[in-house]
Amino acid sequence: MITPLLDPTLVMAGTCLAGLIVVASALLKAWQGWLELKRQELGQTSRAMPDEHTGVGTARIELADLKERIRKLEAIASGVEL
Repeated sequence: MITPLLDPTLVMAGTCLAGLIVVASALLKAWQGWLELKRQELGQTSRAMPDEHTGVGTARIELADLKERIRKLEAIASGVEL
């Protein structure tokens, strides 16, 4: 006996395959959106961070410079040559 072209098993397999393709494409679109969001967050962070780090780095350099000046002034006050 010849099996019909629209065998219920083939219909079910085709429907499952179509559903799987729809779900996979939706997940791919969601993944791409999430990656774009993370790219934007990193872009905003990288623009904000140099100012913050520059401020902290500058403050540390100035603090070290002030400590060195105080050390030199204390040495002068105690009569020790550098």
